[in-house]
Amino acid sequence: MTDQTPAEYTGPRRILSGIQASGALHLGNYLGALKRFTQLQDTGAPCFLFVADLHAITVWQDPALLTAQTREIAAAYLASGLDPAKSVIFPQSAVRAHSELAWIFNCVARLGWLDRMTQFKEKSGKHKERSSVGLYTYPVLQAADILLYKATEVPTGEDQKQHLELTRDIAAKFNNDFGVPGFFPLPEPLTQGPAPRVMSLRDGAAKMSKSDPSDQSRINLTDDADSIVAKVRKAKTDPEPLPETVEGLDARPEAKNLVTIYAALADMTREQVLAQYGGQGFGAFKPALAELAVASMAPVTAEMRRLMADTAEIDRVLKDGAERAAEIADPVVDEVKKIVGFWRA
Repeated sequence: MTDQTPAEYTGPRRILSGIQASGALHLGNYLGALKRFTQLQDTGAPCFLFVADLHAITVWQDPALLTAQTREIAAAYLASGLDPAKSVIFPQSAVRAHSELAWIFNCVARLGWLDRMTQFKEKSGKHKERSSVGLYTYPVLQAADILLYKATEVPTGEDQKQHLELTRDIAAKFNNDFGVPGFFPLPEPLTQGPAPRVMSLRDGAAKMSKSDPSDQSRINLTDDADSIVAKVRKAKTDPEPLPETVEGLDARPEAKNLVTIYAALADMTREQVLAQYGGQGFGAFKPALAELAVASMAPVTAEMRRLMADTAEIDRVLKDGAERAAEIADPVVDEVKKIVGFWRA
């Protein structure tokens, strides 16, 4: 990996991220991404936050639902506190340059690089031959998403670090192959505070996921108060009281998950949570967690429902965001075409 030095890229600082338009968002998305996005928009760097509908179709999506899912992700952005005046919010497919740059990067990336991507192996499982080519080249499209805006920082979870490394490899190879040092930045992972890793309410060893067939495994952003209370009450635990120290959570994944959720919702450390609840049983802790979750999520849920009831505001934000994103993206892809040697009138 080529290290980046200030002399190589001198463009402005920019932050980019997105959420895939597939399935309902849940508490893990809120704590791990949405809540973080709202903090990033006040750092002084332009934020580009898109709905990843191109990524969504790497696996089958019902066309009748995809538009609704795109709007729901956008509604979650807005309900979580993202301000369209501060952040550029748009659907990925509405900016054609994403697809154009992805194809060029498909011709820059090497097959061996993609063969090493562990997420494809996990998602395709034993049915690699039946998987779409898009699922295989997903990380290349992700590199195009990032480099199209010359993003310098990307909020990255553990499961995406390998893809960001690939983005850096593609940027470095493009810059080197075409003799344009510093044209693309080598984006860095954004580690402004650790994002909590929220696990399933039914299995503390599995990440909370919108693809889990059990709705009891997650708290959806659209769940009402009664549903949240019921799901917390039924969340899997063990018979022991909460420990006095964080180390005592190491062999207790379900207890660790519930303490982590409480800490993230309350903006506390796990040490502070255990100082308050250590030694108590889940009969005392679960009602407190449920009350906190309802109080924290109720405003988000209410705003999402308001927006989804009349989607004109969402559509206006997405249209405006797509136009603003294209103003940045189109000149970049035009310059790339010139660098590559494509015919120009």
